[in-house]
Amino acid sequence: MNDRTRILAAVGVTVVLFLGIQLGALALVEPFTESERQAVENPEDPTNSILYVGVMLVATGLMLAAFKYDLDWLIRLLLVAVSVMISWYVFAELVPAVVGSLVSARIAAGLAIGASLAVGAALLWYPEWYVIDGAGIVMGAGAAALFGISFGPLPALLLLSVLAVYDAISVYGTEHMLDLAEGVMDLKIPVVLVVPMTLSYSYLDAGSTDDVLEDGGVETSDAAADEHTDAVETDRTDADTDSQDEGGTLDRDALFIGLGDAVIPTVLAASAAAFLDAGVLAVPGLAVNLPALGALLGTLAGLLVLMYMVLEGRAHAGLPLLNGGAIGGYLLGALAAGLPIATALGL
Repeated sequence: MNDRTRILAAVGVTVVLFLGIQLGALALVEPFTESERQAVENPEDPTNSILYVGVMLVATGLMLAAFKYDLDWLIRLLLVAVSVMISWYVFAELVPAVVGSLVSARIAAGLAIGASLAVGAALLWYPEWYVIDGAGIVMGAGAAALFGISFGPLPALLLLSVLAVYDAISVYGTEHMLDLAEGVMDLKIPVVLVVPMTLSYSYLDAGSTDDVLEDGGVETSDAAADEHTDAVETDRTDADTDSQDEGGTLDRDALFIGLGDAVIPTVLAASAAAFLDAGVLAVPGLAVNLPALGALLGTLAGLLVLMYMVLEGRAHAGLPLLNGGAIGGYLLGALAAGLPIATALGL
């Protein structure tokens, strides 16, 4: 496979993964709303965003402390448990919709529980890249939909704006997220989406981040307890390290894209679908309108720019581009739907 093909394949797979999370979240908006899975009593309250950011900062500090004191196993178990919980939310809606006419409600509920436990078991005992990606799509779609129905347009816009600024500061300023990224990457859990650059790549056999050279070895922009992780270029195994400096990105076996990079901007699309009744599009199985579609397309535009920067061998914060694209696309979609800007901003 030549270099151009590898690049196009990596970009294509990344876009497909993002689309899986985005479309999955939009498909879950209505079922989650009907099941009253909102995490807050008043989704229009902008202080919800501040509270969420505060919780994220505390979780980040706790994870850094855990890695410092060799409690990686505890973090892994906690995040796998979170994966099982979110997977259950998703399967509890998906399984009855698929097999509801064939089996009783009790059996459907049992199948949903079994499917979510199977996700946890696979993550614990066989976290190969396709297991990580599959679980990441389920988790990402579920998390984005849950936050989307819990944050009205104004809180969602505030959340994306604050996290974009925080991401830039943590990558270009304090750089503390780089340390967190190294710790999280070694856990082999779905806080990242793994994009193989070679057909023979195995995430299970890959070396740890300790094998990565400091200068140019990792393209990273974030990782956090709430799955807020950003574009990370993969580590090299020992056998490949000698050629790392010469070949750059194209010599690497895989790219890591933070799951949070897909989840956070998708929150705005899900929020638009849940709270704005304008420019509704007739798409079977999806809650989508023009503002939500704009946020989706804007995110993908930001993703393509981010991928170009990463493949050029430069480390960048992901959320400024991704969230900026989502917000810009959302506002353009709102204008196309005939919404006043004030209404789109939730004012």
